[in-house]
Amino acid sequence: MGKSDFAIEKAKEFSSPIINCDSRQIFKEMNIGVARPSTDQLAAVKHYLIANHSVTEHYTAGLFELEALALLEELFKDHDTLVATGGSGFYIDALCDGLDDFPPADLEIRERLMRQMEEGGIEALQQELARLDPESYAAIDISNRQRLVRALEVTIATGRKFSSYKTSPSKERPFEIEKIGLRRNREQLYERIDARVDAMMAAGLEAEARDLLPYRDMPALNTVGYKELFDYFDGKYPLEEAVRLIKRNSRHYAKKQMTYWRRDSSINWIDLD
Repeated sequence: MGKSDFAIEKAKEFSSPIINCDSRQIFKEMNIGVARPSTDQLAAVKHYLIANHSVTEHYTAGLFELEALALLEELFKDHDTLVATGGSGFYIDALCDGLDDFPPADLEIRERLMRQMEEGGIEALQQELARLDPESYAAIDISNRQRLVRALEVTIATGRKFSSYKTSPSKERPFEIEKIGLRRNREQLYERIDARVDAMMAAGLEAEARDLLPYRDMPALNTVGYKELFDYFDGKYPLEEAVRLIKRNSRHYAKKQMTYWRRDSSINWIDLD
């Protein structure tokens, strides 16, 4: 059982729809590579905030917060309990705790950082973030260029760590929240990740990524499963290496997710071993 099956069980128990909090499943053009719930799973329970935006749109956790809260306000008129699910920490924090108002973009700093990355490689910026804001370095996907640059941009422009914007007092919510986390031992988790990547490739992930190649510079597509295949299309390495890197980077991302969630003492953990 994974989180989708678990969420469906809970949704049926409470006669609730499911609100998606996965930052990548929001995009309608991304299906196989984001492990979107199957047709049967989507038919079993009504899902919201899934495949409802395009990769060509500018979409953020702040916009998700506004959209999700408006949806919850409507759904609570007919439901006493609602089920939300996802693995994107920033989006779940946005829904449960609210986000600080981040400063506007500093385009001059952003352009400087982008040039620095082009000239010196992404590793130089990763090291700079580790020095200036080790908490963000440990929590975010540092291989995601947009997120890395944004974290550095905010830290440099404001003199305040990017991570500090996620530790301010929570906003009041007009509903009670119970968080349930699912976990497995590392060996079993990694085996499931490898098997899932093989299943994605068999289901046509390569063709899906090729269709999305014209949009590769959009932030939504700078993510594990697509960027490795884009590099394969560029001839940087063979397909077998792209698949190996997808598996490796997926394992790294899962490890970062667990690191992120361990900070939250309100989560009730269920061991799936």
